[in-house]
Amino acid sequence: MRPCEKQRPVSILWALILLLIVLHQDVWFWDDKRLLLGFLPIGLFYHMGLSVAAAATWLLATRIAWPADDSASGNERSNGADS
Repeated sequence: MRPCEKQRPVSILWALILLLIVLHQDVWFWDDKRLLLGFLPIGLFYHMGLSVAAAATWLLATRIAWPADDSASGNERSNGADS
């Protein structure tokens, strides 16, 4: 893969991380007393959704940024240590 092909997914990943940082500052739900389903504060529901979005972003980060040949290099190191 050429460097420019790898650059775009990494840039999108960084944009998602920055978006999560901005969305985490949720001043708009501080004084909201609404309840969802009769018991769940809307601010807590918002943070539940934000947590799921963060988990999905980090899953995407491991898929994009993790080296593809990491397991192969680990096998080579263990084979080299045995001899």
